[in-house]
Amino acid sequence: MEKLTIKKYPHPILKYKSKPVTKIDATLKETVHQMFGLMYETDGVGLAANQVGIPYQFFVMNVSGNRENKEDEYAFINPVIHKKKGKEEDEEGCLSFPEIRSPVVRAAEIELEGISLEGKPQRFTWKGLLARAVQHETDHLKGISFVERLSEPAFVEIRERLAELETQFETDQRLGLVPSHEEIKDQIAQWSQW
Repeated sequence: MEKLTIKKYPHPILKYKSKPVTKIDATLKETVHQMFGLMYETDGVGLAANQVGIPYQFFVMNVSGNRENKEDEYAFINPVIHKKKGKEEDEEGCLSFPEIRSPVVRAAEIELEGISLEGKPQRFTWKGLLARAVQHETDHLKGISFVERLSEPAFVEIRERLAELETQFETDQRLGLVPSHEEIKDQIAQWSQW
């Protein structure tokens, strides 16, 4: 398995609606393990599969951000949010949008259902940062990024940084450091792992 890297905006896979996982195998478990490592290396608290170029519905999360706190680690396969209650605004950032942080309104409480790495159903009701992180990561799996949830004034504040990321991505493509849009589309279509 090749080393995982975080795909940065405006990489097309970040807009891709991920496919459901149909089998849990050793490769998926190893991928989840690598995703946790990458998340910790980059000071994240959550990481969705499409953020590392994998078009499937799973994500990892540890809101403590501390790899020593194994009890705070969660991996969700085919996650679904069933209920949302209340609203609250708080600042969010994203590993795919470096150096961008902005306030986002999210549900204050959510009920999440998914499959564990052991293939068992799991259901949680969470508030606070856990609820926020779950909503952020499940959005990724639907091809929605947190910047699409910003108010108009908040979006205006980050527009310049988004333009810089777009320019960098285009430059990287011209230099051959990042595949072309067509090559990325072909890579996504060829995934049939899970």
